[in-house]
Amino acid sequence: MYFTDRGIEELVERRGDEQVSLEWLGERLRDFVDLNPEFETPIERLATWLARLDDPDE
Repeated sequence: MYFTDRGIEELVERRGDEQVSLEWLGERLRDFVDLNPEFETPIERLATWLARLDDPDE
């Protein structure tokens, strides 16, 4: 189990029944990077990975 699994598990437990738009998620990721600029690269990688998830060329 990775350290991040605890955060993911908490997210699912607390907000797992909610539905959000990708626009909402994008805004929250921007807010997070504004508050935590040292995480810009990992957030960029996550966003790119999510954007290309169904792309057969990736």
